[in-house]
This record gives sequence, structure tokens and C-alpha cells, in this order.
Amino acid sequence: MVETELLTRGFLTLLRITVFGLTLGITLISFQAYQKQKTQRLQYAFLGFAFISMGIAVSTVITQFGADADVMLVLFFEIVETIPFIIGFSMLYLSLYR
Repeated sequence: MVETELLTRGFLTLLRITVFGLTLGITLISFQAYQKQKTQRLQYAFLGFAFISMGIAVSTVITQFGADADVMLVLFFEIVETIPFIIGFSMLYLSLYR
């Protein structure tokens, strides 16, 4: 039972690190596009992906705490995790409709 939970947590961490790597890749590509053509849309897209990457990073840290962490600490990090996602998706929205 404990081994299965440990493997599952490890697999989840690996998946979250993969997602973080992919978001960093998208952030890098959007930054390079912004450097080539300094438009406001590309700037918003780059910033949006950067904030989403931050949200994924915080989410990965939360996974490392696991079930043994203090409930209030995990709740705090979940709130902190949500803020970069809100900002990031808002910036992507602006990049599409501005």
C-alpha cells in the first residue's frame, strides 16, 4: 500500500515537472517571438505564459509537501498558486483580443 502511494506520488511529480518544462518551452518561444517583433500582443502572450509557468512551479512545490503538510500551509500555497494562473490567462486573453 505504501509503495503504491509512493510510486503514484513520484509519477505525479514527474508529470508536473514535465508540464513545467513544456510551459517553460512555450514561454521561451513566445519571448523569442516578442524579441523579433516587439508588438503589444506578443508581449502580453509572453507575460501570460510566464505567469502560467509560475503557477505550474508553485503547483509542483505543493505536490512535494504531500498529505503530511499542515493544512493551512497547503491552503496558502493553493491560493498563491491560483493568482499567477489568473494573471497569466488574463494576459493571454489580452494578447488575443487587443
